[in-house]
Amino acid sequence: MAKNQTKDKKTGDLQNDKPQTFTRAARGPSLRDIFKPRPNKFLSLIVEQASLTLKGHELLKEFMSTESHEAATLLTETEKEADEIRRILIDELNRTFVTPIDREDIFSLSRAIDDMLDYAFSTVDEMEILKVDPTEHMVRIASLLRDAAYEIHLATQRLQKNPNVAIDHAQRAKALENRVETVYREALAELFKGPEDVKHIVKMLKKREVYRHLSNAADRGDEAGNIISNIVVKMT
Repeated sequence: MAKNQTKDKKTGDLQNDKPQTFTRAARGPSLRDIFKPRPNKFLSLIVEQASLTLKGHELLKEFMSTESHEAATLLTETEKEADEIRRILIDELNRTFVTPIDREDIFSLSRAIDDMLDYAFSTVDEMEILKVDPTEHMVRIASLLRDAAYEIHLATQRLQKNPNVAIDHAQRAKALENRVETVYREALAELFKGPEDVKHIVKMLKKREVYRHLSNAADRGDEAGNIISNIVVKMT
């Protein structure tokens, strides 16, 4: 007979005196595991979108400072990658009956963040096509847009666990949009100060088109900030 075994008086069978131990898997999930909130797949995809948008605006800022063709190429690739993430999000949205956040808010926030990156891409694309050199105002706006994209990225990261912090970042993004508009108006005023000849007018129209794309990117950042604030109000 083994050291830790005894014989059952009724059956004569050997029994193990050592108490049985069970692993967590054998006992099943704990209460903490059961009630632990599940990751929000839609917010995860939006955070990924916002991360790519931030990367795109960092590349826009680099392009404005250096006119690097490599930065323009990387921006194109980033925009395509972000488009794919948005396609996945929309597919998930269409296949999910109940969403943790209003589906309209999910869709709108995804679209606004995607538009921010689209306008960064279209800005660089048109500058290369129209052969527009970056101006001091363009460099300043690109820097502000990068900061706005950073704030939106932080807001999406904090949205689920720290919604009030998310609102704070959203408001900062909105404030940066106001600063972009100030620089935008200064840039337009400078454009119209030049000589009234055909050559200058052509250059003016080209630059104005670029400024318009930059301004639109800021508007989408402002819109994303508004949507984030609305989501938080509904959550709390």
